[in-house]
Amino acid sequence: MDVGKLIERTEGMARACRTNVKISQNPGALTGLLIGLESQRGRDKLTFVTSPEIASFGDWVEQLIAESTGKEGKGILPVVGEALGSPEVYSGDRVFVHLRLGKDARQSAVLKALEAAGHPVMVLELPDRYDLGAQYFLWEFATAVAGHVLEINPFDQPNVESAKVMARQMVAEYEQTGKLPKADYAPLSAEALTGFLGDPAPNAYLSLQAYVTPTPEAAATLTAIRLKLRDTYKVATTLGFGPRFLHSTGQLHKGDGGNGLFVQIISGAEADLPIPDEAGHDASAMSFQTLKESQALGDAAALEAAGRRVLRLKIESTSDLAKLGA
Repeated sequence: MDVGKLIERTEGMARACRTNVKISQNPGALTGLLIGLESQRGRDKLTFVTSPEIASFGDWVEQLIAESTGKEGKGILPVVGEALGSPEVYSGDRVFVHLRLGKDARQSAVLKALEAAGHPVMVLELPDRYDLGAQYFLWEFATAVAGHVLEINPFDQPNVESAKVMARQMVAEYEQTGKLPKADYAPLSAEALTGFLGDPAPNAYLSLQAYVTPTPEAAATLTAIRLKLRDTYKVATTLGFGPRFLHSTGQLHKGDGGNGLFVQIISGAEADLPIPDEAGHDASAMSFQTLKESQALGDAAALEAAGRRVLRLKIESTSDLAKLGA
């Protein structure tokens, strides 16, 4: 990796986004205006399609956009890792961004069909991976511009703390009683899932929140469930492993316009470790599994306090995911 070349590309984008550059020639301003204005028109599901070699960029941009814009009843939902489908599986709430490495044309035909069906499609071609530095700057600048369009402060995160507060309450109860508060779990079945989803509004989205070991097998099964639900209900879908996603999309989940449907999937501990009460000592009052369940309980409580609908499912191992009908 030539760090100098990476920085050089980044600085080039920074110069292109200066305030003395006309908006028509300013890539950061144009991108921010596009996603902000389209969000106001109801196209608030910003769907990223990336070349496989740079797929991890999606995880970074997901946190940037969700945490920066999801507040005060507004927000742009970044959708990453959702494989493209045919035009009929989408409602009118999408904007597609194709981050294409070189001349990668593997997704071009599908995106052209989506564009022909009336969906906005933005294509950003990266000559090589060194252009990732420029993309980091572009999307930071664009997100700030989009926040201005939406009339929110993109540097604030008023709802991040709510789940932490609730989780600390769960931990405190465990420390006092030796038990976590009782959770209401729905039966583990495809019928429970479809009954919860019902007839979602056209601008709804589904968030699968998996507090499970993030193995390739679990990710593959959850992805299959995700795509099946997307195709059936024509809603945008996101998939996050907990508790990681709390620091990525958690702000938006509780701060946006309230169109999310949240499915928590909590697994038992396939392997567990005690958390030392003090550094250098073996005494432990709590394990990592208990902490993970506390965070899941806390986030569910914060979501419900914000008026969101939450379905909670408990599995013993990732093999139980197949019961959801993928």
